[in-house]
Amino acid sequence: MQVATAEMAGLESAEILPVAEGMPLPHRKVIRSWLLPLIHKNTALAIWLIVLDSSLWIAAIFATVYLDSLVLKIVCGLTAGFITGRLFILGHDACHQSFTSHRGLNRVLGRIAFLPSLTPYSLWDVGHNVVHHGQTNLKGFDFVWEPLSKAEYDALPRWRQVLEQLYRSGFGPAIYYLIEIWWKRLFFPSKKYKPVSRSIFIKDNIFITVFAVMWISLLFMAAIATHQSFALLLLTGFIIPFIAWNGMIGFVVYVHHTHPDIAWYDKKSEWLRAQPFVSTTVHLKFNFYIGSLLHHIMEHTAHHVDMSVPLYNLKAAQSRLEELMPNRIVVQTFSWKWYFEVARICKLYDFEKKAWCDFAGNKLAESNEVILSA
Repeated sequence: MQVATAEMAGLESAEILPVAEGMPLPHRKVIRSWLLPLIHKNTALAIWLIVLDSSLWIAAIFATVYLDSLVLKIVCGLTAGFITGRLFILGHDACHQSFTSHRGLNRVLGRIAFLPSLTPYSLWDVGHNVVHHGQTNLKGFDFVWEPLSKAEYDALPRWRQVLEQLYRSGFGPAIYYLIEIWWKRLFFPSKKYKPVSRSIFIKDNIFITVFAVMWISLLFMAAIATHQSFALLLLTGFIIPFIAWNGMIGFVVYVHHTHPDIAWYDKKSEWLRAQPFVSTTVHLKFNFYIGSLLHHIMEHTAHHVDMSVPLYNLKAAQSRLEELMPNRIVVQTFSWKWYFEVARICKLYDFEKKAWCDFAGNKLAESNEVILSA
């Protein structure tokens, strides 16, 4: 610990010059060293965030039961979905072991934070930490929003082409995440989508299933106690929050790694020459403190450079990277016009030409590549 502290102090005092335009980026170890002062964990803050967001989620679900107005019930259900996303981001940090400095506590807090999203902790750990972060935007490995080539799209049956069109329309994140990620890969996945067989996968799925049954049962009892329709409370207190959460996470992971300037790779050799933790991530900037409300998960380049940076230090880490690597990180200000333009452009991907195409195969945007220094 004293050695690490001394090293961090030395880095803080040393002058680090920005990488000049046109020069290759340094090795990832060097880039990560720039963030060493920001990897410290604050356990008290982490626990407070879990308590805060859990309380907000319970209050939102409670409101869907006890408010009389249907409109307000729906609004509270949508709010519960958003807070589910906030809790998930906390669990995501815990799963990376970057939330607190205690591994066992991270596993406990992560499982608690994942409950409202019905996410099995261990399966998410493998799919996200090992697969996504280990091979970001490498086709055949990183499966989240993995684009199809024109040949792959043409080979699909017509119903699956229509589904792909919906996924990539800008209106499909909730459907995409619910089907392609949660149903296929997280909730009791079949052998086709399960990387290996481990008893902890089953245990975590049983854990979230018991929670879901308890959640629905409490809504049923509340419907009886308040003389309301159970179907109404199930809709506003369970279905709407869960669908809203799926839409939120589907949108977030889409905009993290889908952009006209972001490249995908189908050859490991090409991927290895690039800096995928820099070149395949987007820093999406929002107005109205939305980035803060999302626990700074949109400062995503810093997260991919070093997963050990806790979410409450990501903003500072992202600023440091953008200062030291000017014009190398994709930084995008969010607007709905921009989002639907991305959805229009980024349908299929030409892996040879490194270009985004429409469903007819017409090239609409070329991706940028960031090359690693020798």
